[in-house]
Amino acid sequence: MNALPSTGTPLLYDKCVEIASNLWWSWNPEAVNLFRDLDPVRWRKLDHNPIALLKEFTPELLEAKATELALHSRIHYAYRLLKQYENEKPQWARTHCGVLSAMPVAYFSLEFGVHESLPIYSGGLGVLAGDHIKSASNLGVPLVAVGLFYSQGYFKQHLDKNGWQQEEYINTKVENLPLTQALDKDGKPIQIEIETNTGVLYAKVRQLKVGRVRLLLLDTDVEGNSPEDRELTARLYGGDNRTRLRQEMVAGIGGVRALVAMGLTPSVWHLNEGHCVFATLELVRRRMEYEGFSFEDACIRIAEHTVFTTHTPVPAGHDRFHYNLMKEHLEPMCRKLGISIDYLMELGRDPHDPSGDPNGNFCSTVLGLKMARHVNAVSALHGRVSRRMWKHLFPEKKEHEVPIGHITNGVHLDSWCADQMKQLYDRSFERDWLHRIGEPGIWQEIYKVDPGVLWETHLLLKNMLITFARRRLARQIRFRGESETEAESMRTVLRPDALTIGFARRFATYKRATILFGDPDRLAKMLCSEERPVQLIFAGKAHPADVPGKDFIREISNMRHDPRFSEHIFFVEDYDINVARHMVHGVDVWLNTPRRPLEASGTSGQKAVLNGALNLSILDGWWAEAYDGENGFAIGKGTLHADAGIQFQQDAEYLYSVLENEVIPLYFDQDAHGIPRRWVQRMMNSIASLAWRFSADRMVADYVRESYLPSAGGMSCETIR
Repeated sequence: MNALPSTGTPLLYDKCVEIASNLWWSWNPEAVNLFRDLDPVRWRKLDHNPIALLKEFTPELLEAKATELALHSRIHYAYRLLKQYENEKPQWARTHCGVLSAMPVAYFSLEFGVHESLPIYSGGLGVLAGDHIKSASNLGVPLVAVGLFYSQGYFKQHLDKNGWQQEEYINTKVENLPLTQALDKDGKPIQIEIETNTGVLYAKVRQLKVGRVRLLLLDTDVEGNSPEDRELTARLYGGDNRTRLRQEMVAGIGGVRALVAMGLTPSVWHLNEGHCVFATLELVRRRMEYEGFSFEDACIRIAEHTVFTTHTPVPAGHDRFHYNLMKEHLEPMCRKLGISIDYLMELGRDPHDPSGDPNGNFCSTVLGLKMARHVNAVSALHGRVSRRMWKHLFPEKKEHEVPIGHITNGVHLDSWCADQMKQLYDRSFERDWLHRIGEPGIWQEIYKVDPGVLWETHLLLKNMLITFARRRLARQIRFRGESETEAESMRTVLRPDALTIGFARRFATYKRATILFGDPDRLAKMLCSEERPVQLIFAGKAHPADVPGKDFIREISNMRHDPRFSEHIFFVEDYDINVARHMVHGVDVWLNTPRRPLEASGTSGQKAVLNGALNLSILDGWWAEAYDGENGFAIGKGTLHADAGIQFQQDAEYLYSVLENEVIPLYFDQDAHGIPRRWVQRMMNSIASLAWRFSADRMVADYVRESYLPSAGGMSCETIR
């Protein structure tokens, strides 16, 4: 680790440093609570970064603080837990991983959302990747992850006085991250090179531990690169199409070369979206060079060991690059492959290109679909949509024969289930339930929990959310330079007795965040009842170039100026993993309103399930296969109108109706003790029927059985020599 010397320092300090050096701590409550208790105020202000926190202590000060707070035994215990975790091989891996134990999975993604202190993610795709590698770690699946290190990450969000999103990019303090330099087989720092027609791109390779998984992050801020290229990996999803193409080459081609330099020999190459698909070209080149295959034969053999996951049916989510860009950057690779740039363009050609110029664009997703034997969507409905969407690439096949399956996304329980809920499960479930979360029978134990106990646990989490939101709302007002009186008024907003609905996600227009605002009078009547008050908490970022998405944020934020809604509708700025954690822990209802069928999966509602919140959602993505009539609420019947405007009006009416006639009455139907017994029953139904099905452990296990093991068979060790 960069700046936390441990040689010659007291053992206690060494142990804290070592715990902080493995992001395992971020999902272990013993470690999290230990760092928090050292200094709760600084812990919060430092974005829950244990390395930054430890830098504020000398070894002697830490020893004194540990003595004052009686932390010695807790530090030793957390350290023992880490060592045990790192050194043991879980039983699941011993019995299920087979050949992967000798030749691991290489998992590529352009973003990883592991924890808020490592800001190299923007939203759902990155958090899904983070949950994937954390569950792979828990299960013991041999896996190494590959991505990019963004020195400025994604932007920090602030809203101005008019409600417009402002983006701020802040340099991450690398010395406060548990990063080390990746070394080659001879112990030398790795630097990879990628040729283009305009010069060579260089990247160094950083690495960090995520439990038992190594995460490699390529960084172009190195000597030898032009000033432009040194900034290439500075921002996630920043810059133009040229920047994006160069980032994807570094992640894909550079990622393979980094693994080779480290002496690693994966048997499976899992590409999380089309962003990393150029990895397949480098793999083909190596097959041709070291095993003498033709380009076509090498493609066939690499496809056998490649898994490709597509994450969205939204056209804008599929990268497309113009011929001139491709020629400038990929022509040197084409020469090594013995093909022309025109041939590569043909491999990525989409006859249904939305630009209307299919010959002028290369589509990364198309190449991914062609270069992988195992292709999956991320929910059952998304699988059907994807087969229909890409059928034109397989004209000889009927729609149901298009080779795209599905593995529905899931969430990492340890990261998203509140400690208070885990403690409730500990008291009620079988002793080893955390190692058996994929078993339906384990979760049936929720019906043995006293309804009052479950409700009190939920109310505790709800009050924690309210405290957090009040603090953030006051901070927002001060940042905008508004009056201190206005900021202080935030100390009393958000009623603990109100039905609290949360909506937090990326503000893409198809997610329709403002669908409730079409009839303000009806909305006011629904929210402002003194006997049955309702409040809405929104959070989310719009891409810097997405003006319509920003306008949605502005509209929601400015509802605070309407006296009818000033105490009922709130927008929490700078959505990240920390904000998401508080919201999924504490809301009563998780709202999701995408235009079906554009939500490929969605995982935020799955996180809410673990904490007892009920989903209120369009029957899209994961909810289309999860809703059973008694475990949450549905908006509409799953039908789709050809006219988007009519569909919007129909869905808005469905939403108003289900809120007025089902959700609100059920929540406020409380007994003499204030317990809404039928609501709590539905909470239990949700946990029992959904928690086991939509865990990342189940998801990763599905990948192992359905994709990784079939792909690994017969892999030659010579492939990436």
